[in-house]
Amino acid sequence: MPGINLAGLVAPGRTALVTQECQGAVVGPNAGLADLADEARREAVPNIVRLLPAARAAGVRVVHCLVRRRPDGLGSNHNARLFTAARSIVDITPGSPGAALLPELGPEPSDLVLARWHGLGPMGGTDLDAVLRNLGVTTIVATGVSVNVAITNLVMDAVNLGYQVVVPRDAVAGIPADYASAVIANTLSVLATVTTTDALLDVWTAATGAARLADAANT
Repeated sequence: MPGINLAGLVAPGRTALVTQECQGAVVGPNAGLADLADEARREAVPNIVRLLPAARAAGVRVVHCLVRRRPDGLGSNHNARLFTAARSIVDITPGSPGAALLPELGPEPSDLVLARWHGLGPMGGTDLDAVLRNLGVTTIVATGVSVNVAITNLVMDAVNLGYQVVVPRDAVAGIPADYASAVIANTLSVLATVTTTDALLDVWTAATGAARLADAANT
């Protein structure tokens, strides 16, 4: 978007980096949807790994949103083909590797981890909205998977709730890759500010440096 002040938009005091479904069953080496996992691990996951320490160092809140399901499926959706397929190919029961955050992403002690039992995205299936408001967050940086469903759902839900949303195009993934690119270009770009991992790293690294200089000047 022309005229966007990215540094102001993702200022640490009011920004949260949200990772979506970056867990074993979805994007891990033994994920149920191998094509999606391979695409996510090609670019998005490595870039999220780069973003997280910079976000934490700058004071940006980090929230990991995961999906889980009881072994008996109670309380989970059964009303879409996606849910029916997922039940047969992935194990996301609590305590399973599939339900756990990818170890390369943490969590660190300062991170928050929220799990949902139903729905297509974290804003409607967890306490994400209330938690972010309690933290004073007004901008969400959305990362993870998938652009096909959950990332798009998160962006729309967040915009409807009044948040600014930033999408680093190289830290989200969907399949096929050209379809995900088309969704970003034609849908997400009119709802959110689309940027890159490197642009966010530049902003948050500069913010960390400025904070350290200010601390040094006050000692």
